[in-house]
Amino acid sequence: MSKGSNHKLSIFALGGVGEIGKNMYVMEYGNDIIVIDVGSKFPEEDMLGIDIVTPDITYLIENKERVRGIVITHGHEDHIGGLPYLLKHIHAPVYATKLTMGIIEHKLKEAHLLKHTKRTTIHANSKIHLGTFTLTFFRTNHSIPDSVGICAQTPEGNVVHTGDFKFDYTPVNGDYADLSKMAKIGEKGVLALLSDSTNAEKPGYTRSEREVGREISDQFAKADGRIIVTTFASNIHRIQNVFDAATEHGRKVSIIGKSMFNIVQIAMNMGYLKAEEDLLIDPDQISKQNASDIVILTTGSQGEPMSALTRMAKSTHRHLDIIPGDLVIFAATPIPGNEKIVSRTVDQLYRLGANVVYGLEGVHVSGHGSQEELKLMLNLMKPKYFIPVHGEYRMLRQHGKLAEETGVDPDDVFLIESGDVVDIQQGIARRGNKLPAGNVLIDGLGVGDVGNIVLRDRKLLSQDGILIVVVTLSKQKGIMLSGPDIISRGFVYVRESEELMEEALQLVRETLQRCVNENTNEWAALKTSIRDALGRFLYDQTRRRPMILPIIMES
Repeated sequence: MSKGSNHKLSIFALGGVGEIGKNMYVMEYGNDIIVIDVGSKFPEEDMLGIDIVTPDITYLIENKERVRGIVITHGHEDHIGGLPYLLKHIHAPVYATKLTMGIIEHKLKEAHLLKHTKRTTIHANSKIHLGTFTLTFFRTNHSIPDSVGICAQTPEGNVVHTGDFKFDYTPVNGDYADLSKMAKIGEKGVLALLSDSTNAEKPGYTRSEREVGREISDQFAKADGRIIVTTFASNIHRIQNVFDAATEHGRKVSIIGKSMFNIVQIAMNMGYLKAEEDLLIDPDQISKQNASDIVILTTGSQGEPMSALTRMAKSTHRHLDIIPGDLVIFAATPIPGNEKIVSRTVDQLYRLGANVVYGLEGVHVSGHGSQEELKLMLNLMKPKYFIPVHGEYRMLRQHGKLAEETGVDPDDVFLIESGDVVDIQQGIARRGNKLPAGNVLIDGLGVGDVGNIVLRDRKLLSQDGILIVVVTLSKQKGIMLSGPDIISRGFVYVRESEELMEEALQLVRETLQRCVNENTNEWAALKTSIRDALGRFLYDQTRRRPMILPIIMES
């Protein structure tokens, strides 16, 4: 299709803008749609009982015949975690680098989707054609190997998506960001740049991962007892630093935590993690080692309730208990919103006698570029239009200001949120119609069947409990045959609130009798009357609003 056609290029995000996590970006031209990343994120505190959160893919499902491919920039959960849920609805091919594909394939195998999903492994020099889009790639630095940025050639011009990146001039694995290729892309002309905004508020440069290796080794040198290190399971470079420090100090490493074990196995099998043959030992061998000879690598750096470290802190882990003198190193910083639960875990570890290293800058560096690196990317690409992505709104706003400092016209900076569309036609960009976007909540095997109403009810139950009112009526005679009875759970302790319960029962009797006298015999009306009268009474008496569930039976 030519640039002179009536088609337009649409760029939008279904996640990853105005928030941290569940990254998902879409480009559409004519009959062709491509998807970049399909992430998930941790539930927020008010999402009671929710396991993970994924983007709303309603628009893609409605247009699934036009989806030409799903391209993944790297293997972190906030970029691949939602992929199994998307692929249950949309049978599109998946493109990813070697390590990323290895992690994806493990996820798809668990979801019984591996055989049904077409997969193509790419590398930094690949070129793929997806309808009217031609995609090339460039190597970037991040906290996981095999990360790439994407240059999409479209009939309107080149659109670049950086993926998550920083510029690490001393990378642990020796794979440098390809500045030369980035500069060549910029010289050819970039119509629009979508760039990682996570550290847009942080001045200067992000430190090298190699510095973390030195600090971890220093911490190991100070420890006399066991060492427990917790980090993100997918932070391969951090795990390599732990392996290297353990080897240097003559310690064995045991891995605890399913996700950590799975990714280490994948990375080692593919050659992305290197370790001496006898370095790793099984968890059941820990008790047979001297405390000074062991390192335990585990999940739980974000205080996740079911993670291995959190269970150790609660003394509920089947393999391991925290013992006085253990050194616990948090080689990660809390994701925004997780600070409270991480602090709770740290407190528990201290109570058990552990020494805890947390919040120490030396044992963690970000995988995202700070302000000077973001400006370098802008200067390399020299985009006409700039769309900051991957970050909360204040980060996007700050990144937009950095773009203006590098010469981008303020009118050409588009701050978007999920569902916002940027349309480009004949080289001119403007905002388009908003698309449905939001959160899909995953609760066990349920996908999207928990919404705001269910969450509201869960919150109400957790705060003020529930009262169940049971009564049996004769529909013919309009009289009560038995009851009413009240069952209380999480509201008040009935044996110590007998007077309150008796007054509540009397109120229910009077309410039902009034309804009978007024010839109100529809059950919905009876239940509403009971709920309203009892709700007002209980709030006046207790200043609480329990959920009230009337159950009316007939005989």
